[in-house]
Parts: sequence; C-alpha cells; structure tokens
Amino acid sequence: MTDNSSFSICGAMTRPRSTGAILGTLLLATACATAGVGSSTTSSGNVPATQSGTAGDRGWRVTTKEHVDLWLHGFALLTSDTGRVPFFARGYKQQITALKRQRNVYTQLDANQQKLSQRFAVNPALTNAQFLAMYFPSMQEIVTATDYLIRSNGDPRASSNPDVQQEIALMASVFPSPADRDWARLFVQSLQDESTRFYHDYWTHEQQTRGAAYAQVNQLWMGQYSQKFARFLNNTQQGSGEMLLSLPLGGEGRTINDGKQANSIAVEFPATVDAAPEAVYGFAHEVVAKLVDEAIRDNTTPAEQRSGATGGYQGNGAVRGGALLLQRIAPELVPGYMRFYLRVAGTPAASGDPTAAFASAFPLSQAILSAVGRQIDAVLGGI
Repeated sequence: MTDNSSFSICGAMTRPRSTGAILGTLLLATACATAGVGSSTTSSGNVPATQSGTAGDRGWRVTTKEHVDLWLHGFALLTSDTGRVPFFARGYKQQITALKRQRNVYTQLDANQQKLSQRFAVNPALTNAQFLAMYFPSMQEIVTATDYLIRSNGDPRASSNPDVQQEIALMASVFPSPADRDWARLFVQSLQDESTRFYHDYWTHEQQTRGAAYAQVNQLWMGQYSQKFARFLNNTQQGSGEMLLSLPLGGEGRTINDGKQANSIAVEFPATVDAAPEAVYGFAHEVVAKLVDEAIRDNTTPAEQRSGATGGYQGNGAVRGGALLLQRIAPELVPGYMRFYLRVAGTPAASGDPTAAFASAFPLSQAILSAVGRQIDAVLGGI
C-alpha cells in the first residue's frame, strides 16, 4: 500500500499512504533511531526461526513479526474495509470476531472498539498510524514510545535525550493533537490486553499451522524469485529489506521505503503450501507502486490531480503494474497473479485465460499502462 484509493472508515473515504509519502522525512530519519533496540518476536514452532537482521544484510529476507501483525490486527478490527482490493484479508474481521466468540474471549480492544473506531471519522489521517509498527522492533518499544508521547504532551523538547526526542517527534507526527494522543494511549493499552487474552496464542498457533507454507515461500523466494527481482529492486533503491508475512493482510500490502537497505514490505501470509506464490504476488504489487504513481502523475491533468480523480487510478494501477513487472521478470507467475487479484476483488476468473477478466476488473487507460511499462523497461535496462 503506497498509493491512494477509496477506503471506508466509519463513512470517511480515504486511503493511507506509506509513511515515506505521508508522514514525511521525519519518519525516515527517526527510523534509524528506533531500529535495533530490543528484538521482534518472530515465529516459532514449525516456522524456521528468523533473525531481525541489520541494515548491512544483502538482499531481501523472509520473516514474520508478531508486533506488526498485532498492530495491523487492531486496525483490521476497528475499520470498515470496502476497497476494491481490501486493505486486509477478505473476511478477516468476521473470522476473528467469530473465533473470539467461540472461545468466549472479550478484551479491552472489544470493550473500546466503538470509541476507538469513532475517532477515524473525526481524523481520517489516523489510518496512517498503521505503518508505525513497521518502524519499531517490538511491541514493548511501541509501548515505551507511547509513554514518552503522553508524558511529553507531544513536545520533543520535554526530554534532554536525543533518542527520546526523536521518538516523541515520530509519534507526535502521527498523533498531533491531545485527542489523537489519547487515542494512541487507549489503542496501545487495548492491544496489550488483546495480546494477553487472545492474540499471542492465536498468532503462535498460526505460525505452527502455516509452517510448511512459510518454508515454501522462503524456498521460492531464495531459490528462484529473489534473483529475478534483483535488478528491478536494485535499480529502484530497494535492494535490501524484509518481506514480512503477515496474518491480517491480503492482496494489499504495507510498504516503508528508506533507501537501498532499510525497506520493509508486509504481504499476505499464505495459509497453505500451494498458496505460497501469493506472497510473491503481493510483493510484486508493492514494489512497483512508486513507478505507477509517477506514471499516473505524468499522464493526468493538474485538474484531475487536484480533484482527487487520480486516487481511483492508483489502486488499479498498482495491480496492473505488478502484472506488467511479472510479465518481464517471471512470466510463469502472471496467470496466477491475475487469478489471485480477481479473487481478492471478489470476482474469481472462470477457467482459461484470465487476462480479459483481469483487465475488466482493474481498468486503466492505455496511456498510463504504456507509461508504466516504459518505466519498468527503463529500470530493468538500467537507464
């Protein structure tokens, strides 16, 4: 997710952008201050243990992070997702709600759901906060940063410690008003209780259940597709990073970009071995999004951009752009990619060639499509 489209939250139509685009250079600068402090809870059981890594690691590694999933899980339960490509796995909210009822679990997130959800209608920009967890190495670091935010009233000058000042500035850029900071306090408290009473056990069980799928994704990526993506990633300043397999996500991923080494993309965690390519589909969709944005800006009028009409192009553009990229670097994945996004959009393709159904479901002008294709070719050609 790095571009604009319709996203319904309590009636407000917005689409959060990546932190690099919306939260500005402050987040990119402060990411380095929070990285490497503490450790992320990674998957256990049948899922291979993963390292949090360092900025100097080469290439992209596959991993999972419990605190990122918990954070996104909270947003999934608080929001109403009506996008063509949903922001979370289709049916995730309903599935989790039913499971908690079956287990007779009721947490502070449930108790505070109405109050927390109502704030999005007042300040739709709060949706941008869903990227925050990807900048922190653990939930405890988020709890600590939230405490700094509340005690300082969002003023970095309240601390003499430069690192704490940066964390306060980071949090205050997302939660600028007293009401937003109170929302952050309540949300974090609610997530802690949600984790204790339900989510930690749920997450751990799912890691074990999906262990074979994780291994297959890792094998596909390391054995085949990392090499096929490498030229495109290196030439778009995305040469190194983490591919996070995330339980709450579907076809719409989450991306933070910070140059060649500090990138992170969260994509769907496939449920089965056969579904393992879906993680690669989501990755392709995310890494091409910046080129799509540029092509849309170059092929729409200032009036369209001011009116917000281009927002409707960006969602379809990212889906179509991912297919164009795969056609050039891994054409064997294109039919599966098309069927996956048709299914995510609620319009599964009939048997046979899905190309026509895909183009119909995700319409985009030929001028923009051609521009995206030219930009991809230029990147792959090293121009």
